[in-house]
Amino acid sequence: MLTIKVLGSGCANCKRVEQIVRKVVEDQALQAEVIKVTEYPEIMKYKIMSTPGLVINEKVVATGRIPTPAEVTTWLANALETA
Repeated sequence: MLTIKVLGSGCANCKRVEQIVRKVVEDQALQAEVIKVTEYPEIMKYKIMSTPGLVINEKVVATGRIPTPAEVTTWLANALETA
């Protein structure tokens, strides 16, 4: 099972990233836990400079932008291969 974390305070961009991730997980019928991380000290553990951030299985894959659904699909597929 994949662990996906969306890092951000809850701004519109952070919410959009979460929506994209949840849609891709649903469309691909993946077993994944999507976690919204909003606490600043917890976000800083990932050493990102800007939000939103996206972490898949504890690996930071995107920061400071909204990834496309195609990018998220690729990242999740790659994470499944290495899991």
